[in-house]
Amino acid sequence: MKKKLILAAAGMFSVFALAACSSGSQDIASMKGSTITVDDFYNQVKSQQSSQQTVQTMIIYKVFEDKYGKDVSDKDVQAEYDKSSKNAKDQGQDFSEQLKQNGYTEKSFKALIKQSLAYKAGIKSHIKITDEDLKTAWASFHPEVEAQIIQASSEDDAKAIKKELDNGGDFTKIAKEKSIDETTKKDGGKVKFDSQSETIPAQVQEAAFKLKDGKVSDPIQATDSTGYQTTFYIVKMVKNKAKGNDMAPYKKELKKIAETNKQNDQEFVNKVISDELKAANVKIKDDAFKDVLASFMQTEDSSKSSDSSKKEETSKEKSSKSSESKESSDSSSKTEDSSK
Repeated sequence: MKKKLILAAAGMFSVFALAACSSGSQDIASMKGSTITVDDFYNQVKSQQSSQQTVQTMIIYKVFEDKYGKDVSDKDVQAEYDKSSKNAKDQGQDFSEQLKQNGYTEKSFKALIKQSLAYKAGIKSHIKITDEDLKTAWASFHPEVEAQIIQASSEDDAKAIKKELDNGGDFTKIAKEKSIDETTKKDGGKVKFDSQSETIPAQVQEAAFKLKDGKVSDPIQATDSTGYQTTFYIVKMVKNKAKGNDMAPYKKELKKIAETNKQNDQEFVNKVISDELKAANVKIKDDAFKDVLASFMQTEDSSKSSDSSKKEETSKEKSSKSSESKESSDSSSKTEDSSK
């Protein structure tokens, strides 16, 4: 899925490369009595939402590449490229053909990967992990456990398997015979995972962490990453480990979790992008895209507005206290005069 999205973005970038690198008077097509030029094409697509989004992404990626591209090595880029190629191969697709269909060569696609990695490096450079961030990560953290799983396609199948297990069936043998999880069934369903693992659904993790060693769960309903496909799991806990009360032994894992939480925090990411756009002094020259960065400028304006509101509230509080103090002083003075 991720690679398809990258390739889709690459396709949109190539469309705008055509408009940017070609003369406006260049003909794209001709027919009796008329032609379609690059300018015609540009004027047709520039107001489309997808075009606005693409220009926004191009600006952001360019800003981050200019500043953080030096932090991305050729080795990093090649590793991502190889990962994309392998992903296509695993899906039975020709990666070279995918690139071609999206208007990219190996060289130009690697350039896109570098921009993507520079963007990630830029976001990460703004992350400062606090003790509060670590405490938040600790709240949902669970150390790695050893378990066995059986995955079934329906609730009825899962219930039938659970009944067989309750009647003394061997978990390893049944997993090899009946689990639909091709990755684990050959090894009797053996898995290792912690609270950050992406290979085991969150619903399964939550149920598994509650199990004591040797115990088997009831069927657990879980939804895959697409949110559409539902399957059922049965888990046998082999070795569970309580995290205890001391964060120190897990500080490295907690820091990684906290960083991921920050990277997934859209408000934080938008603020970083806003700051970087401002630092790069980005100016929109084409009125067709005048609002393309508005959402990030609003982030900055909102922050200023919030600070302004806080200062105004503080000022009002001081004024109120000063007024109350004056009224109190006047009242005391009147009381003294009355006494006299």
